[in-house]
Amino acid sequence: MEPGAAELYDQALLGILQHVGNVQDFLRVLFGFLYRKTDFYRLLRHPSDRMGFPPGAAQALVLQVFQTFDRMARQDDEKRRKELEEKMRRKEEEAAAAEVKQEPVPAPVQEVEVNSTPDLASGGPTEPPGQLGTMHEAASGPQRDAEPPGTDAAAAQARRAPPSLPKRQEQFQRNPDSYNGAVRENYTWSQDYTDLELKVPVPKHVVKGRQVSVAISSSSVRVAVQEDSGERVLMEGRLTHKVNTESSLWSLEPGKCVLVSLNKAGEYWWSAVLEGEEHIDIDQINKERSMATVDEEEHAVLDRLTFDYHQKLQGKPQSHELKVHEMLKKGWEAEGSPFRGQRFDPAMFTISPGAVQF
Repeated sequence: MEPGAAELYDQALLGILQHVGNVQDFLRVLFGFLYRKTDFYRLLRHPSDRMGFPPGAAQALVLQVFQTFDRMARQDDEKRRKELEEKMRRKEEEAAAAEVKQEPVPAPVQEVEVNSTPDLASGGPTEPPGQLGTMHEAASGPQRDAEPPGTDAAAAQARRAPPSLPKRQEQFQRNPDSYNGAVRENYTWSQDYTDLELKVPVPKHVVKGRQVSVAISSSSVRVAVQEDSGERVLMEGRLTHKVNTESSLWSLEPGKCVLVSLNKAGEYWWSAVLEGEEHIDIDQINKERSMATVDEEEHAVLDRLTFDYHQKLQGKPQSHELKVHEMLKKGWEAEGSPFRGQRFDPAMFTISPGAVQF
């Protein structure tokens, strides 16, 4: 399975989980599907059998998949622990640096000025410039020796140390041009569930479309500008995934950038645009799917699942039950019905979710 492809089914699976209400029943739905619709539970007992699994193979397959995601979960825990330790270490270093900066540093020339005042007031012989410089050095020397050892070194190190920076992906997430993407040497890119947006800076003199050459294929992209010396390529390479060329386009912001919009051939998150460049960690991006990318039919399903979820929490009839109740009530009050004139009681009926097709 291609990286990120499993996320295609998140909305459907989330709807099922919300409908059943707990993980145990959710797993029963999944394994029940395998039992009813596949040969997952069928055993290969004879060489002529063409369907099923050898004894123990199905259990081993489930355990293998579980262990794969269990390792990923443990790695996430370890990463969070290291990030927390790094955060605490930076706080301690910043606090220590702040304490060093607050310590007062006495002026080294004050003692020299006091010692030289009597000689100047009495009109005595003045020291030549060289000797005066020697006095300053001699006076300031003991004073530096009296300071706590390591103070100057710690203060200098605190001044030299750059401020702590957040993780790279955190920086990218703050910039709309690199949201869910990255900043590269000659372009920035961002993405949502269905599209990518590339911004390629151009020289200020590039203000017309005919000064730009953009080539987009299903597996590559190339952006260049025309200059006096000829064509200069700004970015070029093979894409890490396929795109739909019919739905991809580009435009020029005069003197600023070429904006390239690429429509993904598959709905999954990209970790890089071009082959060979640094990949981002897609676990650190915002994977929420915008409702703008959901069609009307999916909107209707999501709205119904949300309604059913809240109805179930409140102990009220869900959409499939309401629909059946409506049909039963019409029959209840129909001419010739033995129940006509009696109060309709929905509690008399138990309706399974599969009883109604939406």
